[in-house]
Amino acid sequence: MPKISVEVPAELLADIDDHVGEDGKFVNRSEAIRASIRKTLDILDDIDERQGRLDDEQ
Repeated sequence: MPKISVEVPAELLADIDDHVGEDGKFVNRSEAIRASIRKTLDILDDIDERQGRLDDEQ
């Protein structure tokens, strides 16, 4: 799996950390970020589909 590096504002990182760990929804930051990316892309695909911008092959 490729690795990427991003700069994240401290307040956003703190919010992510609230959802990570033994009492959180995610086991680590990477899982939280991947889930967020997937959800965002799904939302964008839904918007594109409603706007007629998706190819039938996807």
